[in-house]
Amino acid sequence: MKPNQQSDTLIKLWAQTTAITRKLDASLGAVHGIGFAEYMLMHRLHLAAQHTMRRIDLAHELCRSASGVTKMLNPMEKIGLVAKDINPRDARVSLVKLTATGEQTYQQASNTLNQISAEVFSHIDSADTGTMHGLVAGLKP
Repeated sequence: MKPNQQSDTLIKLWAQTTAITRKLDASLGAVHGIGFAEYMLMHRLHLAAQHTMRRIDLAHELCRSASGVTKMLNPMEKIGLVAKDINPRDARVSLVKLTATGEQTYQQASNTLNQISAEVFSHIDSADTGTMHGLVAGLKP
């Protein structure tokens, strides 16, 4: 059976997302030493109150397992981008904080992301980009 139009759209969306992620990984890695997944982790921490989140909440936001986030965090902690902390109310809960170095790297990497985003959308006018944003936001995973 041939994929229907929605399935074909998801296939194309996956292929484009994979290609864009590969480009972002290469650019962010070459300039800042991080991949797009690490950038997204720092982005979530940047948006959080006091740049701090529970590890389990971070996993949920990134659609990853808690152990998958831990594997991402370990090298980031070694190079000083994030710091792990214990929740003073519950020692079983680990907190993750974006460090000053992490915030600086995040800001610089955001500039690189903006440049790559401009390249990716260079052939699409701003009205269509806005429409695309609304359509993607409306998807129900």
